Amino acid sequence: MLIAKVIGEVVATQKHESHVGQKLLIVQPLELDGSNRGDAVIAVDSADAGVGDRVLLVLEGYSAMTTVGRPESPIDMAVIGILDLIDLP
Repeated sequence: MLIAKVIGEVVATQKHESHVGQKLLIVQPLELDGSNRGDAVIAVDSADAGVGDRVLLVLEGYSAMTTVGRPESPIDMAVIGILDLIDLP
């Protein structure tokens, strides 16, 4: 899992049938200090997140597919939770 920030949404008029009805988000993975970690990615949203939210992101296909309830669909990444607070000592 990674921490990420939602930076946008994707609208796709043509997509795999298993993605119909699923919200797609552009998320920027983050380091623990809040700086960017690599490139932004597209993830299926299972937490009803919005632009500006900090979220938990899974990057492994099986975890992503089962989280959104589509175990046989081509999904690599999914937003699985919205973070309210990160408290580091």
